[in-house]
Amino acid sequence: MSAPTAPPRPRAGWALPTAWILLAAVALISLGLGSVHISPAEIVSLLADRSGGGSLGTIVWDVRLPRVLLALLVGASIAVSGALLQTVMGNPLADPGLTGVTSGAASLVLVILLAAPSHTSMIPFAAFGGGVVAAALVYALAWRREGIKPLNIILAGVAVNALAGAFIAFLSLRYSDRLPAAIQWMNGSLAAKGMNSVWMILPYTVVGLVVALLCIRSANVMRLGDEVARNLGEGVNLTRILLSLVAVFLAAIAVSAVGIIGFVGLVVPHIARMIVGSNHAVLIPMSTAVGALLVLVSDTVGRTAFSPTEIPAGIIMAAIGAPYFLYLMYRQGAQ
Repeated sequence: MSAPTAPPRPRAGWALPTAWILLAAVALISLGLGSVHISPAEIVSLLADRSGGGSLGTIVWDVRLPRVLLALLVGASIAVSGALLQTVMGNPLADPGLTGVTSGAASLVLVILLAAPSHTSMIPFAAFGGGVVAAALVYALAWRREGIKPLNIILAGVAVNALAGAFIAFLSLRYSDRLPAAIQWMNGSLAAKGMNSVWMILPYTVVGLVVALLCIRSANVMRLGDEVARNLGEGVNLTRILLSLVAVFLAAIAVSAVGIIGFVGLVVPHIARMIVGSNHAVLIPMSTAVGALLVLVSDTVGRTAFSPTEIPAGIIMAAIGAPYFLYLMYRQGAQ
């Protein structure tokens, strides 16, 4: 039996291409902003001919382009991760940060950065392992016979975040002499990132997003609730594990590159649903675009608005996301 799915909202036909065009335009503008201003026309020329740009070419290709690309990859990964977690948990407040996934991933990444800095190639795998452990703990703590309630998810996430925070504090004290190198990463900063960081997460991000797209039907079925999903022939438990693993994988890859950037996975899926509806066939592509756009804007504002001081993208996102989270909590309480 095929799964009934809500049709995309009529505006999805123009909203999706508009979001992607806007993303490309903002990326072009971001490449030109900084201590040295470069016009969009010059940016296009420099991108077309790297060898003829001189010092401006170096600024664009070696300094700004890696940062922009990394922001796009990280934002897309966290946003799609949040969309999948909200679906699989049946909880509009689910988010890689609030559920402890990013803290769990960050804990094991810090083990590599502080205790074994010569093994940085293991960072993506450590992040995934930490995220899986955190997600499993949240499920174990939040699960009840009647299912997973939104409040239980939040409380379990608080507990897991506290546990991960204690472990991070222990690592910080144990390896205090190496801590300065990890502080920027812990705050969700994209500063001083080169193309090596982009190449490190690009294949994993592409694989994660492709698998998420392949899970569209299953995600749409899970959105209908466990009982309906079973009646439609879906293996609910197996599907929940699969979608959770994809979500954790995407969040962990983002953490491995830039540290913790909170609230992207919470805010973006809500924005995307308001625009295109809850059908994952359009929700996932829209979340990809909006997530990439939001992190790119946060990073651009952080590095230009307070120059010469630079504010990490994670701090900018927290300033945006925390009030929105409080609004969602209030709305959930009212319902």
